[in-house]
Amino acid sequence: MPETDEFSFLPSQAADAEVDVPPVARVSLTLPDGRTLSGLRWGEEPARATFLHGAGLNAHTWDTTLLHLGEPALALDLAGHGDSSWRDDAAYVARVLAPDVAAALETWTDRPQVLVGHSLGGLTAAALAATRPDLVAEVVLVDITPGIDPSGGPAQLRAFFAGPTDWATRDELVEKALSFGLGGSRRAAERGVFLNTRVRADGRVEWKHHFAHLAAAAAAAGTDTGTPDAVRAVLAETGWDDVAGVRARLELIRGEHGFVTADDADELLRRAPDTDVRVVSTGHNVQEEDPAGLAALVRERLDAA
Repeated sequence: MPETDEFSFLPSQAADAEVDVPPVARVSLTLPDGRTLSGLRWGEEPARATFLHGAGLNAHTWDTTLLHLGEPALALDLAGHGDSSWRDDAAYVARVLAPDVAAALETWTDRPQVLVGHSLGGLTAAALAATRPDLVAEVVLVDITPGIDPSGGPAQLRAFFAGPTDWATRDELVEKALSFGLGGSRRAAERGVFLNTRVRADGRVEWKHHFAHLAAAAAAAGTDTGTPDAVRAVLAETGWDDVAGVRARLELIRGEHGFVTADDADELLRRAPDTDVRVVSTGHNVQEEDPAGLAALVRERLDAA
């Protein structure tokens, strides 16, 4: 792969979107417990919107969406993902992740944010809005509602991450992703692998996100790599409590072929009747399958806010 840094893909993405590449910078924050929280600051003006990715992804999943959006924004690496520190307790649930996001917003923003969260990031956005309403103007949930395990995903994806956690080269991992039918085109797979891996001191390539290592350890031990039903039930109810506590405007963008079913959306409306539900013709990763369409929907919320 010819790319040498995390921003190497942006010119070609911008050319495809027929836009210019705005200033983008990596930012980092040391949290009170010593962990690092990292993210990407888009534009030179204060952010109007903050974006939280799903499990196993990182802030770069929003790159093409933010190129289309063309507004000052902040995209964070949640704990255990991207360039943010892993948690020793592996507690990657919304209410644990939300305080990190609050610290980031207090440091890097100057106004309540339109908070856009995909999957695990969406549940984290709801948890933050319920506990720190002063930081959140609106919440946009991207293909997630409480009751859905945001770290599980399709069996194919779980099997992929349950394999080896390090490789000789990134090209080796690209080939594996394509053999599993993941990543889309080769170019897209190369981008995804480059931005979601790092080269260790010994020269081996490993996943940046902790989930892959946890899944591999569970598989090696012969245990279930998904979330146990009892734990899932507790997390689901906790998520509904957070949604009930959101006072900001709430919108759900549901992928027609994603994780959220029509019944899930109806349950959200039953519990939060003022939620605006929008359905798009994508799978779960709306931000990667229809970045221009998602950017248009977010722009509507920015204009309204």
